[in-house]
Amino acid sequence: MDEFYRFGRLERESGLMHLVTTKDTAMACSFSLALHTGENPALIRANREHIGKHFGDEREWSFIVANQTHSANITHITAHGSQGWEGEQSAIADCDALITDIPGVVLTILTADCVPILLYDRKHHAIGAIHAGWRGVHGGIVPATVAMMQEKFGTDAGELIAAIGPAIGGCCYEVGEDVAGNFRKHPAALSPSGNEGKSYLDLPKVVREQLVAAGISEENIESSGVCTACEVERFFSYRQEGGCSGRFMSMISLV
Repeated sequence: MDEFYRFGRLERESGLMHLVTTKDTAMACSFSLALHTGENPALIRANREHIGKHFGDEREWSFIVANQTHSANITHITAHGSQGWEGEQSAIADCDALITDIPGVVLTILTADCVPILLYDRKHHAIGAIHAGWRGVHGGIVPATVAMMQEKFGTDAGELIAAIGPAIGGCCYEVGEDVAGNFRKHPAALSPSGNEGKSYLDLPKVVREQLVAAGISEENIESSGVCTACEVERFFSYRQEGGCSGRFMSMISLV
């Protein structure tokens, strides 16, 4: 039986479907869903077809995949039609966040340590999905996505629900000053690692602080608390696995 991670806050919303995949050694490539990492594309497409069935057959679903580049670029999906699902060539270019208000459009994020973030505006029935590595977080992709939802859908940030998915935690994410220096405004997210010139960076904590700064209330933010490096048997971790090719997928759609 397939195992997924789900957020309790989003699970209670009737107008929404979401899931976060996990590793499965019974599936090809341990159930990786990434087409861009050198795995056999036919095997990955089979995995994607398998996960797609969990959304049911009551409608024609459109699955949206972006070519994630650690940017602060956001794409507003305004029409049905899968992109990047069957092949890389149709993926949305140079993009790390997606938003839409169209039911049946499944927004997806691929990660293996970076922070996946799912957003839901239940008043205006709109959603967002963000891929947030340290470069994207430093570049402002989190507040920019909230701002674009406000612009496109009339979203009230105070009512927005945010879910921060499994990602490498402050317990394991050791970085040099070239990275840590970008987050000195978030001292609570940095701690000494014991190695000279190195710090531990809690990127999910920075994301939470940015969500709050963008106007989202603390009570509407749910963090998984899962460190991918600590739970590498359940989730792909690029750092813990020494450069793995696998990626798990965070998915959200209006119904």
